Amino acid sequence: MNKTIIITGTSSGIGFALAEYFGKKGHRVYGFSRKNPESEFFKTISTDITDLSQIELSVAEILKTENKIDVLINNAGMGMTGAIEDSTKEEILKLFSLNLVGAVQMMNVLIPKMREQKFGKIINISSIGSEMGLPFRGFYSASKSALDKVTEAIRYEISAWNVQVCSLHLGDVKTNIAENRIKTKVSEPYKLAFEKVHSLMNTHVNSGTEPLKVAVFIEKLLSRKKWKAHYYFGKFGQKIGVPLKWFLPQNVYEKLMKKYNKID
Repeated sequence: MNKTIIITGTSSGIGFALAEYFGKKGHRVYGFSRKNPESEFFKTISTDITDLSQIELSVAEILKTENKIDVLINNAGMGMTGAIEDSTKEEILKLFSLNLVGAVQMMNVLIPKMREQKFGKIINISSIGSEMGLPFRGFYSASKSALDKVTEAIRYEISAWNVQVCSLHLGDVKTNIAENRIKTKVSEPYKLAFEKVHSLMNTHVNSGTEPLKVAVFIEKLLSRKKWKAHYYFGKFGQKIGVPLKWFLPQNVYEKLMKKYNKID
């Protein structure tokens, strides 16, 4: 059965790939992004999801022609690199405004419609990095971790109306995310370690999972009747970091992370 799907952050990368994939499958797909990409398979509605009024207008436009909204994929987000000490208040707030507040605002606008229709599914795109504090990406990890906890909480709050929510934790995906990261200045004490980590993270992205594989995984996820709170998708070397974090002593885990990031 064809679904009405809203996906945020569809101007490029994972969001664009998801929108095209589901559009080609015959679903009615609406992309929310500030830029307007060209595609015959989905409709873009220019929307800054950090602005609540823009979200409300965009959803109202969709509901003029659609009588239901089946799926929200909260994909819009950005990365941030740099040392904790060097990060400014403005940079931190910009990151959380999109990665956390924007996603929450999308849910808040759509949940009343899903409650009325007594069904709906929401996927919050998170990161494997939300499960641990990544060196020189601490605030990115924190923003996604905060979204994970909101996801866990809201599952209780809206379960009575058959609305399901989950976090999908992705490993590195081959996109242009490096071009859109917030980059803090890097002060002298951190330069050597940062350069090693920064080079490595870009290498991991360039050799990451193809976005199309993420779309296929999400399609399978949408076919499931009942959802867990968390799903993990990525290469084994990244996914294994999650259970190791759960079971290893913190000091042992930190040694492994330092070695993995070449700062041991």
